[in-house]
Amino acid sequence: MADERRELLDLILDVSFERRKVVLSSGRESDFYLDLRQTLMRPRGVRLAGHLLCERLASGPRVDAVGGMAVGAVPLVAAVLAAAAERDPATALVGFFVRKQAKSHGLARQIEGAFAAGQSVALVEDTTTTGGSTLDALDIVEAAGGKVARVLCLVDRGEGAADAFAARGVALEPLFTRADLPLGADAKA
Repeated sequence: MADERRELLDLILDVSFERRKVVLSSGRESDFYLDLRQTLMRPRGVRLAGHLLCERLASGPRVDAVGGMAVGAVPLVAAVLAAAAERDPATALVGFFVRKQAKSHGLARQIEGAFAAGQSVALVEDTTTTGGSTLDALDIVEAAGGKVARVLCLVDRGEGAADAFAARGVALEPLFTRADLPLGADAKA
């Protein structure tokens, strides 16, 4: 697993990490950017991410479902489900995704996929800064009767997400943190 973790980090640094000034979705300015879609839209990247997140899920409290906020979490949810099926073809783990707003047509759902009230769920995200979008997903899932037991991400930028989730009673479980990135002492956010 250590080799796969190193391989995923190397891929992230190669195709998803940039040193440049950007404004993040949180509104904060940063000296670096992580576009993990660049990693997750590559076969090896999505497979490694799914496998490592699945291993992390297997090593902690059991959950019934894995999900997250559209669109960022969708490839991760699919990758975790594929890894779970590879690990155990009879797995009962199911997946879902959360829309920011319910659709205005069809069944007008805000949560799509195999979600049901009463499920214990893990939310997944590619990158966390303040945790805002995943906290929104947490609120929506809990309002629909789910219990968010775990929150996992590929990279935590180290800017308050862990504290925000802790305040909600759930620990953030990142595969990588800010310390894994080649930032130097002068990097901002």
